[in-house]
Amino acid sequence: MGQPLRFGIIRNNILSWDETITQWQRFEAAGFDSAWNCDHFMRPSDPGGPHMDSWMILAGVAAQTSRIRIGVLVSCNTFRHPALLAKQAVTVDHISNGRLELGIGAGWFRLEHDAYGIPFPVAGELVDRFEEAVEIIDSLMRNDMTTYKGTYFQINDAPFRPGPVQRPRPPFTLGAHGPRMLRLVAKHADRWNSYGSLEEIRQRNEAINRNCIEIGRDPNEIIRSLYGWPKIIGADPWESEDTFRRVIATYREVGMNEFILEPPVAGQWETMERICETVIPELRAESAV
Repeated sequence: MGQPLRFGIIRNNILSWDETITQWQRFEAAGFDSAWNCDHFMRPSDPGGPHMDSWMILAGVAAQTSRIRIGVLVSCNTFRHPALLAKQAVTVDHISNGRLELGIGAGWFRLEHDAYGIPFPVAGELVDRFEEAVEIIDSLMRNDMTTYKGTYFQINDAPFRPGPVQRPRPPFTLGAHGPRMLRLVAKHADRWNSYGSLEEIRQRNEAINRNCIEIGRDPNEIIRSLYGWPKIIGADPWESEDTFRRVIATYREVGMNEFILEPPVAGQWETMERICETVIPELRAESAV
């Protein structure tokens, strides 16, 4: 049995608090399955502009929404010790009454690391640290006590109380593109999120399937989630109903079953709401046949 078709939206942390709440509540009312924000000290597309903290924003919107699932797409592993991230995540899981999707990535935007004095490891170490962090967070979430002896992180008889609302833990969303990261997706992820061309996404999906089979896991257990950057996918989904349908159909053909899209710009909100009201239910019904 494959995964159902899902739709989410991602909102960067550049708005006033009042407008942030207004938009997240509007996304919930429109019927999206999930809403996410970005984890940056500096916005990559506008490094000099404002950008607030992802987990503080997420805790706030958790208290101001009731149905929609929420997450950070994805939390940068170089910014926090994994035990701190686990504590932040379990807190938001409680505030949201079990609606957290826990997104984790290795980190990539070197400029913000250099600007804020955060060490940025070489590629191999970056993935090694990510693997240890995922294993630690998984253990903390699942167990009352954790000991972990890694190369980069050590946990010694660490209690984790309270545990998460969701059992055995909130679902893990791993942002990953390269071969080693995709092997970790097969081992640990409930959802894989990536962006890229059709051929890149096809190849990554096939790699995840092979990696799952090698370790004896059903590949269908993993949600295949597209981060739908218009500049990467070559279209703005909120331009029209036809454009939205075309984007979804094109990436479904290469194995994606969840679409996390950037929000509409001025003049597109009514189109977004019309798509949510009519097109998305039609697509869900078609995919369920």
